[in-house]
Amino acid sequence: MEENCVVQKITTETKEILEKYPKEKDQLIMILNDVQEKYGYIPKQAQIVISEELSIPMAEIYGVITFYSRFTLEPKGKYNISICLGTACFVKGSQSILDRAKERLKIEPGQVTPDGKFSLDDVRCVGACGLAPVFMVNDEVYGNATVKKFDEILDKYMNK
Repeated sequence: MEENCVVQKITTETKEILEKYPKEKDQLIMILNDVQEKYGYIPKQAQIVISEELSIPMAEIYGVITFYSRFTLEPKGKYNISICLGTACFVKGSQSILDRAKERLKIEPGQVTPDGKFSLDDVRCVGACGLAPVFMVNDEVYGNATVKKFDEILDKYMNK
């Protein structure tokens, strides 16, 4: 019963998002972005609604979601930590920051802590190479990062 309520809620809310856009295939990325903003990921039910409303095959929607690292099929933690492993960041030590994050959070990239508070991702580039190494917490960028700086920032979020 409760699952049906969730499905119906996602269906209704996704249709509300779709109402803001012309029913055209080239609106897909903007629609997916709005859905991602709303839920923190793109639920399967939302994909079904988008597929039906825009007459786009589910496989194509899945392909777009999995192509762009911005989109995710799984819920993220309240605080999503992304550590850049792009060339500039990697050369300047971002792997040690990722290792520290895994040690402290006791999760691997792509996972969420059991309490749902944190998720961890390794990303290829956040476009802030001049600040390398870089990590992000949600949309907040932390540049010139060190393991010590990561620990200080993580402690701040743990205490929230």
